[in-house]
Amino acid sequence: MSLIEQKNGIFPAVCPLDCPDTCGLLLHKEDGRIVKVTGNPEHPITQGAICNKVRNMTERIYHPERVLYPLKRVGAKGEGKFKRISWEEAVSEIAARYKQLIADHGSESILPYSFYGNMGILSVDGMDRRFFNRLGAAQLRQGICNAAGNTGFKFTMGFGGGTVPEDAAEADLFIVWGGNIVSTNMHMVPIIEKARKRGAKLVVIDVHKNRTGDRADWFLPLYPGTDAALALGMMHVLFDRGLVNEEFMMKYTLGHEQLREHVKEYTPKLVSSITGVPEEDIVKLALMYGQTPRAYIHIGNGLQHHDNGGMTVRTITCLPALTGGWIVKGSGAFKTNGPYGKVNSAALERPDLRPNPDARTVSMNQLGDVLLRLDPPIHALFVYCSNPAVVAPETGKVEQGLMREDLFTVVHDLFMTDTAKYADIVLPATSSFENTDLYTSYWHTYVQLQEPVIPAVGESKSNVETFRLLAEAMGFEEEAFRETEEDMIRAALDFGSNPYLKGVTYEALQDKRFVQLNMEEREHYLERLSTPSGKIELYSGRLAEAGLPPLPTYVPLHEGYDGLNRPGDTAGYPLMFISPPNHSFLNSSFGNVQKLAALEKGPSLQIHPVDAQSRGIEDGDKVTVWNDRGSYIVRAVVTDRMLPGTVVSQGLWWEAEGGRQRANALTPDRLADMGGGATFFSTVVEVRRSQD
Repeated sequence: MSLIEQKNGIFPAVCPLDCPDTCGLLLHKEDGRIVKVTGNPEHPITQGAICNKVRNMTERIYHPERVLYPLKRVGAKGEGKFKRISWEEAVSEIAARYKQLIADHGSESILPYSFYGNMGILSVDGMDRRFFNRLGAAQLRQGICNAAGNTGFKFTMGFGGGTVPEDAAEADLFIVWGGNIVSTNMHMVPIIEKARKRGAKLVVIDVHKNRTGDRADWFLPLYPGTDAALALGMMHVLFDRGLVNEEFMMKYTLGHEQLREHVKEYTPKLVSSITGVPEEDIVKLALMYGQTPRAYIHIGNGLQHHDNGGMTVRTITCLPALTGGWIVKGSGAFKTNGPYGKVNSAALERPDLRPNPDARTVSMNQLGDVLLRLDPPIHALFVYCSNPAVVAPETGKVEQGLMREDLFTVVHDLFMTDTAKYADIVLPATSSFENTDLYTSYWHTYVQLQEPVIPAVGESKSNVETFRLLAEAMGFEEEAFRETEEDMIRAALDFGSNPYLKGVTYEALQDKRFVQLNMEEREHYLERLSTPSGKIELYSGRLAEAGLPPLPTYVPLHEGYDGLNRPGDTAGYPLMFISPPNHSFLNSSFGNVQKLAALEKGPSLQIHPVDAQSRGIEDGDKVTVWNDRGSYIVRAVVTDRMLPGTVVSQGLWWEAEGGRQRANALTPDRLADMGGGATFFSTVVEVRRSQD
């Protein structure tokens, strides 16, 4: 009997959210309906603990506003007026429009837009990729989240993986750098707390004293985008005080002598003037790091969302190479561990089906420009697992693009999102608990299988089924479009090029639900790094060839300020605007769950007392935040949780009653220095009391 057929009981599941933890879950069913979601205590890493978001997942699955059947627009774009149609009508119309567009404008006039609203590998890297490859559609560069930092890490280390949770637990010093792990990687917190009970220390470095900063033994605030300067100041002290591991650097690194000379200019005095961190604290931090044998650095997501984000992560990644931390259990650094679980993407995505391998590629970070200015134009947009009207930069331009009458837009989602309101066709999507899918983690080392626990709600269909139907309607006859989910998972795991997958099979996953990667392979990874030199590249010739500094370097922001360049209040936009996640949403997911929205109390702007006083702003005032890209009306929270000159607005909110409240109306669509990453946090604004 399948899990769907069993009306009552407790069933294993996987959290599908874009979160490092990828928790093991238990779904409690009564009369065929999920009534409660709890953590699976048998999962080796997440051990039964889950966040409040997932604890309220049933409210999302059975939300009264869930889209239950296909819809066709009958009103103006953005008005949100639709009529019910059948799946046959929807698929037929989409296929007919695509065939006509290909005949009139070519296949590259069609653009898929997706990200990881569901982290299931089949949901975002499977039949959808096969369909758009076979179609010959334009290609999307998915750089909105971790592209800059991951690229910077790889320029230094070659291989993208870092320290795993089990090893990090041995640390005596934890430096959480630019990440609010209490809200975004909660299972790292008990690992740290257990270590603190035996004397370990927690240092948090961030532009904003968030929930993680509140827990720290020592919190260091700094100006946004200056993290690389702080790391270079630490290197200056490490070399100057003889706290480097010469033997390790000689054996495993390239460029340590050049770096030794280079960082002499980054004196604590200079670095203090850039970052806002006092000189004595820079020295204290470096000594603490250099004198602690087992020191672990947890590199967060936020600091890469700057113009200099790739170089910043690259620079921080060099610190364990100076001390030899990469070979000490409990030391090293983490940015992402996703590469350990890399599956056979070619077998999943089937790029061989593409008739035009050199099809044009556009950045998801520049969707507004793509829709408004790309020549030849995009004439069709297919959005799934994402909500670009809220999450993409410069949402004002995105909205203008979505308003185009000649843009045929399809959205496949669980809800009538802000983006779906601009669609011509809306298709109902299944939740992860209604699908078969494969999950890896970009933090821990366990692979997990999800099998459907409840039947599809309403007429919703999975991404696999949806794109299989579209392929049939387009007349695609390849066997790839007839493969089952099991076939695809087996193909994904059949990847001899990744020895970490050894022993991870479909049968093992069905039996155990979670299977650990073969981490024995990691023991000798420093002997075969995939950098050109085969070593940790403190000096990178590839960066020099790309026109970037070959040595770790502080590069000031294109848009923003540091301590050497602080504008006065008379400047056009004197404040740095940071928009990190809040505790109760995950990007725009859960933004329509009223219980969670109520916990966040609506959009707000944290502003320092110095900045508030000079503008006549008091706590609780309604304020307008604006720049040349747009404006944003929120409630002011006067607080000293950041340095003067920085304002913070947490969370991405859906269109609210009384107007749109989109932080990303202000953020730029420039690309970061590496990997085509986003630059959300390199944003300057002004704030005034609102007269509205």
